[in-house]
Amino acid sequence: MLRLERGQARRIAVRAQLLDAYRPESLVALVDHLTLLQLDPTKAVAPSADLVAWSRLGADYAPTDLRFALEEERSLVEFDGRARPMADIGLFLAGAEEWPPWQRARDWLATNAPFRRDVLDRLADEGPLTAPDIPDTSVVPWQSSGWTNDKNVQRMLDMLQIRGDVAVTARRGRHRVWDLADRVYPDEVSIPSVAEAEQERNRRRLTALGVARERTREMPGERVDVGDTGIEAEIEGVAGRWRIDEDALGEEDFDGRCALLSPLDRLVFDRDRTLELFDYEYVLEMYKPAAQRRWGYYALPILHGDRLVGKLDARADHRAGVLRVNAIHEDVPFTPEVADDVDAEIAQLAAWLGLSVARA
Repeated sequence: MLRLERGQARRIAVRAQLLDAYRPESLVALVDHLTLLQLDPTKAVAPSADLVAWSRLGADYAPTDLRFALEEERSLVEFDGRARPMADIGLFLAGAEEWPPWQRARDWLATNAPFRRDVLDRLADEGPLTAPDIPDTSVVPWQSSGWTNDKNVQRMLDMLQIRGDVAVTARRGRHRVWDLADRVYPDEVSIPSVAEAEQERNRRRLTALGVARERTREMPGERVDVGDTGIEAEIEGVAGRWRIDEDALGEEDFDGRCALLSPLDRLVFDRDRTLELFDYEYVLEMYKPAAQRRWGYYALPILHGDRLVGKLDARADHRAGVLRVNAIHEDVPFTPEVADDVDAEIAQLAAWLGLSVARA
């Protein structure tokens, strides 16, 4: 049984997420290592995907790089709300013909077989199209207690994407642009078995995370557990067993830096792991009433070395030309060095956004 100190585990996690002093050579290389960039429209500071890329690549990154990779070069592809390497698409199409796994959705697809044919025929004849461009000819509407209720065209497109029939080819504002999958994906896509695909996704996820649980509680969005891949380990002061990326163990030197993170950054996305390894509590408070927020609408976690040390409450005000810094919350008292590094990183963020810093 491998045994690690928590500091070792933190450094493995930070290095695996490319948040040490090393900078990736390109956006595509970054996404290939991280396996994804989560696409989220919130722009309190900048869209999450752009913040994640900037925090690794620095000032050399421009949001147009992501659009080019997705829409022109097609080295990346949007799948299930995330930008992924196009080379990985076969891992997500494994078992597509058996999807969806739950009966209610199967019944809805079967009942709406004419609607499905209408959508595919219209894309074949007129595509690429956005969801509003496609008439709703559903036989039975999709019913749910959430935002998808009666969003029949969008729900059908989402299901057809998972099944490998359609693909996202671009975005127009917040709308995804859809086309037939065989016009977007490479001519030959290698699709492994379901078991092989899951094993490879787990392996790549562990490479990106460095340290992860074999199994975790169910949570929405991308999985954070990795099965039995990697090396089993115990971490000092943390209950339970972990999996460690074997290749990360040979790297002893650690050169850290300061970084401002998206609330959806994979270093902090698993809030349980973040608390266990970093003693860091974080909640995205944009959905809370203003009076109930402790850290701010879209507070950015602050990384310094191998520690998460605080939160930055800031908003980008492009009309006024400023990055408004409402507060810097110190989880632990900042040393003069940490304070200077945080101020420098805030200045770098503002410069990248084309703004000046305005402090409350």
